[in-house]
Amino acid sequence: MEDCKVCVALVMILVAVDVVGSGIHIPTTLEGPFEPVTRSFDPMLRRGSDDLPMDHPRLKKNVTSNFPEQIALAISSPTAMWVSWVTGNAQIGLNVTPLDPSTVASEVWYGRESGKYSTKRTGISMIYSQLYPFQGLLNYTSGIIHHVKIDGLKPGTKYHYKCGDSSIPEMSEEHVFKTLPLPGTNKYPSRIAVIGDLGLTNNSTTTIDHLIQNDPSMVLMVGDLTYANQYRTTGGKGAPCFSCAFPDAPIRETYQPRWDGWGRFMEPLTSRVPMMVVEGNHEIEPQAAEITFKSYQTRFAVPSEESGSNSNFYYSFDAGGVHFIMLGAYVNYNTTGAQYAWLEADLQKIDRRVTPWLVAAWHPPWYNSYSSHYQEFECMRLQMEALLYRYGVDIVFSGHVHAYERTNRVYNYTMDPRGPVYITVGDGGNIEKVDVDHADDPGKCPSAGDNMPEYGGVCHLNFTSGPAKGKFCWDRQPEWSAYRESSFGHGILEVVNSTYALWTWHRNQDMYKENSHGDQIYIVRQPQSCSATLKIVP
Repeated sequence: MEDCKVCVALVMILVAVDVVGSGIHIPTTLEGPFEPVTRSFDPMLRRGSDDLPMDHPRLKKNVTSNFPEQIALAISSPTAMWVSWVTGNAQIGLNVTPLDPSTVASEVWYGRESGKYSTKRTGISMIYSQLYPFQGLLNYTSGIIHHVKIDGLKPGTKYHYKCGDSSIPEMSEEHVFKTLPLPGTNKYPSRIAVIGDLGLTNNSTTTIDHLIQNDPSMVLMVGDLTYANQYRTTGGKGAPCFSCAFPDAPIRETYQPRWDGWGRFMEPLTSRVPMMVVEGNHEIEPQAAEITFKSYQTRFAVPSEESGSNSNFYYSFDAGGVHFIMLGAYVNYNTTGAQYAWLEADLQKIDRRVTPWLVAAWHPPWYNSYSSHYQEFECMRLQMEALLYRYGVDIVFSGHVHAYERTNRVYNYTMDPRGPVYITVGDGGNIEKVDVDHADDPGKCPSAGDNMPEYGGVCHLNFTSGPAKGKFCWDRQPEWSAYRESSFGHGILEVVNSTYALWTWHRNQDMYKENSHGDQIYIVRQPQSCSATLKIVP
């Protein structure tokens, strides 16, 4: 009890210092739950923009065949990093011939001084193909995709590296990254960027430029990366309902060169900052023989093996005093499945004295008051929510809905000081435009037959208590929804210590405004030992 009073008092002192220093009061979750707020869509804004063409300077290939491109970092462990890149020319057409991965080596040279690479590591290389048996659809085979794990790294240290094949020689120019701190109660990444549903539009460009300007130390990408699966068929304009717009299409073709363009588009960021990904529905990409997720699984190195997972669809990792859990919504999430068993074992191993913060991420949100994707993944929530609640998850990030929403602390649709704060950031800037309709708007409540998930069952429900009792939708913004706004943007999480973290959502239209943001709050950890003493403001 005394420890609880001390931790809460410390938070309030720190917040007071912030208020005095800036002249602006930043609320904390200790002041909640908050009355719901909706910021209406600005009619001066465009709801979306067209895709960037493949010959756009940020998407087209500007290097020779075997020169490394699409360079990306990912965390392997607190002392190891994955380096990934692509060499060779991808092919698209009716007949394609796969490249031989053994013809180009996978090397990373790295060290702590520019131009002096004290260590060399080699890794693996592979290709993948996207094949269709239907007339008129084009096959694809990738360039050679390389993954190398570099280890023995010191925490909080700057490293210089090159990647490629030194025997050709085709080595990249020098890149620089800084490792994250080791797990610990007072060691955290300085700025964690969170984005979802990015795509390759002019809005996506603004999002990434804004994010780079905010200088993150790592990036969480919560699904729907390229939207390659609708670029060619829709002419780069997007379609809210693919099957409605193209009823005769035998399969949803994906234009795989968009993945290569996306890798080039992201390289200025991902070559110096680790990006941790989780799959979204646009990564499913079905092809011949019912193969799915081929590009996602081949292009990204994730610490699945390092975290005891047998699947790239779900894994965990530490970044300083934060333990991240990345969950797959498009593979088995039932309590009897492998993912659930892995999740429970992973949660049991966490030592909150070392990694106080517990953050989870997956693509489709459980708590969502927009018409789009409303109650779409209730089945996943019903299977997994109790387990995450039991182990005290602090924050959950999702995408899928192309807008922003932050909840009060909630569990099972009931305000609960021990529940997580759920944040939806599916507002990266993709071709499908920003979502503006809320399920509680007059005439906007979806029918129970809408919003069918690409994976899993349907568990739509009517509420059994509260203002929405007996109804599928609320008639006003739900009490668990604290803030929502229809706009493109990204978020930054700054964990300050074991008790509180500053969350800021940056809107794209504010990019050139100093110290401007759409939403900002201190998220305060409330361990179980403290929950009984916290005052809840109605």
